[in-house]
Amino acid sequence: MDFLFRLIFLYLIMKKIYYLQTCDTCKRIMKQFDFEGFEIQNIKTESITESQLEAMKALAGSYEALFSRRARKYKELGLKDQTLTEDDYKNYILNDYTFLKRPVIIDGDKIFIGSDKKNLEVLSAHFDEIQ
Repeated sequence: MDFLFRLIFLYLIMKKIYYLQTCDTCKRIMKQFDFEGFEIQNIKTESITESQLEAMKALAGSYEALFSRRARKYKELGLKDQTLTEDDYKNYILNDYTFLKRPVIIDGDKIFIGSDKKNLEVLSAHFDEIQ
C-alpha cells in the first residue's frame, strides 16, 4: 500500500497525456487544448506499464472506466458477450494498447478519460478554472 501511495503522490503532481498518435480524435483534442507542460506518451510506441495503469486506476476508480469497448478486438474476441472482471480489464489494457480508452489526460489529481462530449466539456471547464 505504501508503494501505491507514493505512486499516487507522483501522479498528483504529474501532467501527462496517454494517446495514440495515429488517432484523429486524439489529434483534434491535442490541438483543442493547451497542453504545454504535459508529458505526452504515444501508447503504441511506448507501452503502458503496470504502475502507470495502477495510478490511472487509482484516479479513475476502476480499470473498467479506462477500458475501450470501441476497440476492434473487443468485438473480434467476443468480449461483449462475456462478463469481464477488473483483472480482465487490466490484463486486456496491459496486453493491447487499443483497449485503453483514449486519450487519458492526467492533471494532478484529475483524470479525463476518452473523447466523449461530456468528458471534453469537463476538461474544458477544468482548463478554464486553472487559467
